[in-house]
Amino acid sequence: MFWYHEDLERLEKEINALEYDPKLVFYGSSSIRLWEGLVQTYKDYKPVNLGFGGSTLGACTWFFERVFENIKKPEAIVIYAGDNDLGDQRHPEEVVLFFENLLLKIREKYGDIPCSYISIKPSISRWYLSGSIRYTNSNIKEICLKDPNFHYVNIYDAMLDENGYPKGEYFVEDGLHLSKKGYRLWEQILKKHKEIFPEKILVKM
Repeated sequence: MFWYHEDLERLEKEINALEYDPKLVFYGSSSIRLWEGLVQTYKDYKPVNLGFGGSTLGACTWFFERVFENIKKPEAIVIYAGDNDLGDQRHPEEVVLFFENLLLKIREKYGDIPCSYISIKPSISRWYLSGSIRYTNSNIKEICLKDPNFHYVNIYDAMLDENGYPKGEYFVEDGLHLSKKGYRLWEQILKKHKEIFPEKILVKM
């Protein structure tokens, strides 16, 4: 996984340059990393964007200790990853195991803090994986239902058109990464999940 190191070094520099201790952490793949305006949108929750390009749930789990080494005590973590694992021909059950291992690492380091998982999106370029994506999402949802501090955020259904196919307006030209409209949709959905934004971390910056 040496190809991630440049992005990981970037994250380490950004974390060390922060003038506050992050309370709301967004962690995951390029769908997180490319989220323009994320920090500004959630500025009242002392956020940090810890997305690194091309990352898988496996990589997020593998590098968790390194990435979070200097993140003292977040109050909530939002995760998006799994998309690239399936794109790399990982079996859905492997992806679910990566998710369980990541949650275990979070619990070991930070205790019983809220963790929210944004479901794997239905993308145009990976529509051939739609069955695997639905299966993975379903199993991760079941895991989240077993713990009151694990939360599943379903963005999958809202990104489909009336024929059950991904809406093109939510994607840039590659049919994989989100457009501005796609991110606005995610923000609207996240707004409905109050558990992601505990009142106790609402602090004006």
